[in-house]
Amino acid sequence: MQKDPSHAVLITGSTSGIGLAIAHSFARAGYAVMLHGLATAEEGRALCEEFSRYPGSAGFSSADIASEAGCAQLVAETREAIGNPAVLINNAGVQFTAPAHEFPADKWQQILAINLSSAFFLARDLLPAMRTANWGRIINIASVHGLVASEHKAAYCAAKHGLVGLTKVLALENADCNITANAICPGWVETPLIQPQIENIAREQGVDIESARAQLVGAKQPLARTTSPEAIGELALYLCGKFAGTITGAALPVDGGWSAQ
Repeated sequence: MQKDPSHAVLITGSTSGIGLAIAHSFARAGYAVMLHGLATAEEGRALCEEFSRYPGSAGFSSADIASEAGCAQLVAETREAIGNPAVLINNAGVQFTAPAHEFPADKWQQILAINLSSAFFLARDLLPAMRTANWGRIINIASVHGLVASEHKAAYCAAKHGLVGLTKVLALENADCNITANAICPGWVETPLIQPQIENIAREQGVDIESARAQLVGAKQPLARTTSPEAIGELALYLCGKFAGTITGAALPVDGGWSAQ
C-alpha cells in the first residue's frame, strides 16, 4: 500500500553503504522509500523485496543523475512509485584522487555532476511541491571535505564545499514554507570502501586489522573511531522529526573531531 507522500523519501545512491543505511532508517519509521543507484532491474526488484518487510512501499530507479535529464527521469519515476516525496536526501557521490595539476577533466566534470549538480537539479524539481504542501526536508550528505580540505581531492572538496553552500541557500529561500535544508558532513564511515586501505596498512605495518583501522582513522580524527552508516541514517531521520524543525542551513560534522582542529 502506498504511503501518504508526506511520509515519502527519495534517497540517491541508496543501494549500498550510507545511502542504504539511511533507507532502512526511514523505512523502519514508516516512510515510503524511493531507492536509487547503480544496479540492474533485477537487483532493484530484489532490493524492493527486501524492503517489503517494512510498512511503507518501496520503489527503485537506476537513472543516471550525472545529467539534468537523468535527474528529471529520477523525479518522474519517484512520483510514479511513491508520489511527491516530502524528503529529499542527496547521498550519491563518486571519488577520484590526483594532484590538481594532473587532474583529468572528465573526472572533474563527473564528480561535480554527481556530487553537486544532481543535488541542485533534484531540489529544484521537487521544491515546488514541497512549497505547496508547506512542508519539506532536504538533507545533503556532504562530507568533512565540505568543511576542510585534503590533498589530491580538488574536485571532491570543491563539490562538497559547494554542496554545503547550496544547502545554506536552500535553507534561506524556503524557510517561509516550513522547509529545512541541512548538510551532514561525515568523516571516516565504516563502509566496505575503506577496507582495502585498512588491510594495506595492516600488511605494510605488520599490525592487526583493528590497529590498522585506528591508524587510518586517527591520522585525521582525534577520536580514532569510524562512524557507522546507521548513525548517519538515524541523524537524517532526526532532522525530519518534530524536534528538528528549527535546524536549518546547518553543516553538521560527524567526524570524530576532524574539522575541530
